Amino acid sequence: MHTIDMILLSLYFIGAICSIYIIFAHREYFRGRFKAGVVNLFMVAMLFFLVAYAFKMGVAIWMRLSTALSVQDAVLKSFQTYTWTIAMFGTTAGLVILSILTYTKRYDLFVYLRKIDKKGEPDDVDSGTSEG
Repeated sequence: MHTIDMILLSLYFIGAICSIYIIFAHREYFRGRFKAGVVNLFMVAMLFFLVAYAFKMGVAIWMRLSTALSVQDAVLKSFQTYTWTIAMFGTTAGLVILSILTYTKRYDLFVYLRKIDKKGEPDDVDSGTSEG
């Protein structure tokens, strides 16, 4: 294995570990927000990007290891190319969403999830009618 392989593998591992740490560190926020039925769109976009990035780093590690260890054939290379493409779609989509939200300065957009009551019926929080 060459020095550049070791450097790249180290950087990929650090990137993957950092993204997984950030996801893990914010899990209570997301758990609470999803339970409440309201999530900040910017945070959901960040979560989406970080999950896609962690996946991408996993694919990068896999590709670099198979190249460095000379474990390559046409089928493996093709499969790696397709998984890399999926990872790139995910990270690019996440970056585009974050860029749009940043450009429009819409950090306060929230997604309201429909709550289901214990009977399995949707909870009409804002039905548009007022009694009184």
